Parts: sequence; C-alpha cells; structure tokens
Amino acid sequence: MTILPLRKFLAAAVVAACLPFAPHTASAAPAANLPDFTDLVDKVGPSVVNIRTTTRVTLSQRGLPPGMDNGDMSEFFRRFFGIPLPQGPQGPQGGGQSPRGGQGGGQGGGQDSGPDSGNDTEQNSGVGSGFIMTSDGYVMTNAHVVDDADSIYVTLTDKREFKAKLIGVDDRTDVAVVKIQASNLPAVAIGDSNKVRVGEWVVAIGSPFGLENTVTAGIVSAKGRDTGDYLPFIQTDVAVNPGNSGGPLINMQGEVIGINSQIYSRTGGFMGISFAIPIDEAMRVADQLKATGKVTRGRIAVAIGEVTKDVADSLGLPKAQGALVSSVEPGGPADKAGIQPGDIILKFNGQTVDAATDLPRMVGDTKPGTKSTITVWRKGSTRDLPITVAEMQSDKNAKADQRKTPEPKPRASNALGLAVTDLSADQLSQLKIKGGVMVDSVDGPAARAGLQKGDIILRVGDTDVTSAKQFLEITSHLDSQKMVAILVRRGDNTQFVPLRPRNPGQK
Repeated sequence: MTILPLRKFLAAAVVAACLPFAPHTASAAPAANLPDFTDLVDKVGPSVVNIRTTTRVTLSQRGLPPGMDNGDMSEFFRRFFGIPLPQGPQGPQGGGQSPRGGQGGGQGGGQDSGPDSGNDTEQNSGVGSGFIMTSDGYVMTNAHVVDDADSIYVTLTDKREFKAKLIGVDDRTDVAVVKIQASNLPAVAIGDSNKVRVGEWVVAIGSPFGLENTVTAGIVSAKGRDTGDYLPFIQTDVAVNPGNSGGPLINMQGEVIGINSQIYSRTGGFMGISFAIPIDEAMRVADQLKATGKVTRGRIAVAIGEVTKDVADSLGLPKAQGALVSSVEPGGPADKAGIQPGDIILKFNGQTVDAATDLPRMVGDTKPGTKSTITVWRKGSTRDLPITVAEMQSDKNAKADQRKTPEPKPRASNALGLAVTDLSADQLSQLKIKGGVMVDSVDGPAARAGLQKGDIILRVGDTDVTSAKQFLEITSHLDSQKMVAILVRRGDNTQFVPLRPRNPGQK
C-alpha cells in the first residue's frame, strides 16, 4: 500500500469531496455462499431443552470449633483428605450462584432446624441440554448430564419446567432418555448420520455455561473419530462448551445428525474441536432404553489390539487391517469357537473389520444368542469359524431402576454417627498400629464432616480406641454441647477431625 504525505493526502481528499458521489459497489455487493441459519433456528429451537439436575445433600453442620469457619474446614478437608467439604445449598460461605444464575441450591430445599440438623435438601448439581425426540415427552440427552442426579428438571423454550423421569442411561455411548408429562411437544426431525459429509455446515443449540438457547455454527471437520469402543464420533469445529452436552447437532435441512458430547480442551473450554455422537447410533440405544430401560449388547470375550503395518508385513497380511486378538477369555464364545491369541479377525458376519475399533461395535450391535461367523487370519491363510454371541454384562444400565427404590443406608446409633468394627491382627500389623477400629458406616455428624467407610478411628479426644465395644462406651458419654476431636487415619494420612456429638434422638 502506498503511503501519501499528509499534504497530498488532504488535497486528494478535497478533490474527492468535490466529485459527484459514486456508489461503493464493493461494499454493496451481497456476501456470497454464506449460510443463513435464521429459519433453521426458528424451526429447531423450540425442540431444544435445558436440563438441570439436583442432588440431595445434608445441610452443613453449624457450631464449628472456635475460630474456624466453613472456609477453614474446606481447606482442612482439601489438604488432609483430598476432598471438598460437603456443602449445604448455600455454598461454603452461605451464598453463591446456582448454574441458572439464582441464589442457593435447587428446588425443594429447606432450612435446617437446629445446629446439627440432618435434614436433606436439593442442591443444583449440573446443567446441560437435550432435545425432544417425540411429541409425547421423550427427551434425549447425554448420560453424563444426568449421571448421579436425584432429580432432573427439563425447561422448554416457553419457560415451562417439568420434573422428568429417568427412563434409562447407557454409559458406553453416553446416551440417556428422560420423560416429561406433556403432550403436543415440538419434536425434532431425525437425520441420517451416514450421509454427513466432511465440510458441510452444521449448527449446535444448547445451554453453554447455563446460557439457554445459545446457537453456534461451524463445519464437520471429520467423521468416524474413534474415541470410544462404540462411538465413531462426528468431529466439528462448532463452539461447544460445558452445558452444551446433550444438545443436538443439526444439518442445514434442520435434521438432528448427532448429540454434542465431548470437546478436546487443555483449558476446560472450547479449543476448536468438538465431538458429537452420530444420531444413528444414539437412536439405536434410545429405542432399547425406551423399550426396556437398558441396552443389551453382544460379546465374544476377546481382548483386541490394532494391526500395525509392521505386524501385517511380518504375518504376510496383504494390508494393515482387522483386530489382533491379544487374549481369549477361557470358556467364552471366542474360546469355544477356536479363536486363539495371535489371530487377526478380518470379518464379522461378512462385514470387513478395517480397524480394531470396528469389531466391538459390530459385535455389540448383534443380538445375544445369534450364531455368527468370524473370519480370522492365522499362519498365512484365512479360515471361517462359527461363533455364538453371548450377552455383555451391564454396568450402570439398570441405574434408573436402582434409583427408583434406593436402599436405605445403615444408621449408626452412637452420638457421632459412626458404626465401627474391630480390626484383625493382620490388619493392625499391616497398618503398623496398636489399636483402632474401622468405620463401617456413617451418618449424622460424621457424614457431614466427610468421614467415610474404611477410615480408621484411632482416638476419641484423649482416649485411645482399642475395640468397637470400647468405642461405643466412649461415645455414649460424650457431651453434645462440646466439640470432640477424633483422630482419623485414611490411607497414609492421619489427622484430627472435630465433631459435635448429637443429642439423643437427633439425626
């Protein structure tokens, strides 16, 4: 660019001002080939929901030791136990913002009725996104959005809020389905993730950082990213942040092609790469969750690894493909079929296994009990082996049913809320201690102070603990008006924990 001296620049400006006005054709020209997302957002936006979860917590214990506030206790537990101090709904200092911007915890919270009240209250534990699958109230989201939640609340764009019922979760694919009692809802249109093309425009709608109905856009960066056994992710450069999880990834036709699930980040925030679960995979899982509340998958009981070019060349395999069998479970389907460590599985039921991560998806999508055929490469040649697919054991697939009827926690009857058992001679020797008891269950003051099952109680005040019977005798004479220091060992760390004994009949 030529730089004019100041005088010449001013003269040129005067001459230009005297000339007839000429239109700015460059700036007036409309932008070409840039997408307009407004109609798409109007169409899909009402189908996207905000999901808020809460957990039941016990109100923080009042009556801390003189000169020690909740902030001191929080630092104490962080340094000694490596855990945060259990908080009440008002946070460590009695205030704090909820994920939705309001004060305090979730809905249904109450006030404690005394210094050591054990009343439960709801506290906001997370915020995410989801979308309406069907007009009668089925909503899809991520499993990690509703994981360990006691209550789930779904808020629509018209500001109506519903308490949702958890239908089922599948941790392996990170898919969950919840149900709200509503009808005539605006359901999304489901697309075909197999038709997704790298480079096409896509849009995400969700609640990043709790900011509801936020729209971001980008392109598909890649397909088939293998970041999990059962998920060939869609990779995009759409801005996705905490709170977007569970929201839809939408193509230019207004169809959902994925569920925003993960980001690549070194900071915790968006860094230009995000991942979505293909909607085809998610819908297969959702259909099973709606039907049975869990997902049933097949297994053949082998451990596998990738086939590198060096391995392929050394074994005479034409190209690096398939899944290398590293071990076979004795008595499992693969063992019965004659599959051996060192075999390379090239096909399952006629489908080519290009990469090792293809096999778990193929087998997992097969109904247990199905008679299938596996093609393996062994000693320079291929052979077909008949195999009967078994059922994979579930992990948290029945979590929804378990949450409906939670088992009551055992209650400790002593003033500290600690049920303990004697340590064996071998345990004492291993721990290199002369006495003490092991915590079997906690409630009341001990639970609020953060003590856990497995902790070792060495001393109550100035009295060494020698047995469970003696421990109960000590705790029966404690003054509920005075703090007592409990010497606790957890792992290799030992520290005093101050507790206030409860009154008889108090929780």
